[in-house]
Amino acid sequence: MKLEHIGIAVKNLGASDLLFEKLLGKKSYKNETVEREGVTTSFYNTGESKIELLEADNSESPIAKFIDKKNEGIHHLAFGVENILDEIKRLKKEGFQFISEEPKEGADNKLVVFLHPKSTNGVLVELCQEKA
Repeated sequence: MKLEHIGIAVKNLGASDLLFEKLLGKKSYKNETVEREGVTTSFYNTGESKIELLEADNSESPIAKFIDKKNEGIHHLAFGVENILDEIKRLKKEGFQFISEEPKEGADNKLVVFLHPKSTNGVLVELCQEKA
C-alpha cells in the first residue's frame, strides 16, 4: 500500500484551487464530477502522492455533511492497492469495518471503498485501485 492521495473537503472549489495553485506552484491536472456522490473534485500531483480537493454539489452529499459537522479540512486518506478485493478480504479478517464492502467507481479512474472511521482511530480511510 502507498499513500495515493489526501482528500480535503472545501466549501468553494474555485477559491481553493487558486489557493492550492499558489501553494504548490502548479495547476490542477484534473477536475471531475462524481454525480453519484454529489461531489466535484480537483487533483494535484505532489510527487509520490496527490491532493484531492472535494466540493459538495448538493446538501445531501457526504462532503456537505462533513463540512456541516467539521468544517473544511482533511476528509480522508487514500491508499493505493493492487487488488482491492483481496485487500477488503484481508482487512475484514483483521477486524476492520467498511462503510460499503463493494468497490464502486470513484474519481481519477479508480475503484474505491471506504473503511469506517470507527475502526481506524477516527480517520476515514479509502482504498483505491486503478481501473483497467
